[in-house]
Amino acid sequence: MATEAKAYGKVGVLFGGRSAEREVSIMSGTGVAKALQSKGIDAHLFDTGERSLAELAAEKFDRVFIALHGRYGEDGSLQGALELLGIPYTGSGVMASAVGMDKITTKIVWLAAGLPTPRYAVLNAQSDLAGVCADLGLPLIFKPPHEGSTIGITKVSEAGALKAAYDVAAALDDAVLAEEFITGREFTVAVLGAGAAARALPVVEIVAPQGNYDYQNKYFSDDTQYFCPAQLPAELTAEMQRIAVEAYRALGCEGWGRVDVLLRERDQKPYLLEVNTSPGMTGHSLVPMAARALGISYEDLCVEILASARLKMKG
Repeated sequence: MATEAKAYGKVGVLFGGRSAEREVSIMSGTGVAKALQSKGIDAHLFDTGERSLAELAAEKFDRVFIALHGRYGEDGSLQGALELLGIPYTGSGVMASAVGMDKITTKIVWLAAGLPTPRYAVLNAQSDLAGVCADLGLPLIFKPPHEGSTIGITKVSEAGALKAAYDVAAALDDAVLAEEFITGREFTVAVLGAGAAARALPVVEIVAPQGNYDYQNKYFSDDTQYFCPAQLPAELTAEMQRIAVEAYRALGCEGWGRVDVLLRERDQKPYLLEVNTSPGMTGHSLVPMAARALGISYEDLCVEILASARLKMKG
């Protein structure tokens, strides 16, 4: 074990960062670093929100585990810097990270691949909100397309609330995503690996208080319930896992990720919501939960993800 741990060399756990999800990333990174150290790996925390790329290069890490969420860590910008610095890293490369962080581009790719995702409209300050409402119907979900952890998301149930919901999302992004609301159960599917070897972990069902799986209920509340493996017919579980893996592959994701899925109540049809290319690794996080259902410990999961670290650009 000591020899195996030594083979990873000096490992940086990149955490913190400058996004709206900094607080969550600190929890994720702290957990990952502790897990790797418990396995004898020479792991060191590195806060990209407080330290520069020059300092990152000076650390001479042999590989890094990206435990950052949101902008400047999950969106391809850091991945590009790591490619330039020649430091192997966990998770998806520049393109998949950038596309996965953009909910609008993700939908375009998924629809082109024939994958199911809720109908939507892209809004700006000149958009006809009433027209969008007439086309997509109510309720609607308004989202800033480059944020995660449900930040800036509003459910709109009446036409009079459209402008306020638009303003909340527009304060965080140049464009706003309006999406039809799918009434039904909420699930997530973790995926490990790359290409043909990518595999889905057990499906997790999320039951949040009043159906509101917001920032507080994701990371800090004990009221949200999780069921893993989700109680679903075997064929529906297999279909949900299949489309999650296809969605992951369609974007070119690798290493690990998590695909969020809604199951429409009226016809039991699954719809893809979004992909997380650097998911949470906190005490409430869903990828470790799904791994545990297969008998994979948090510590072993961290090592498996670390083992997949590589530079993605040939040459």
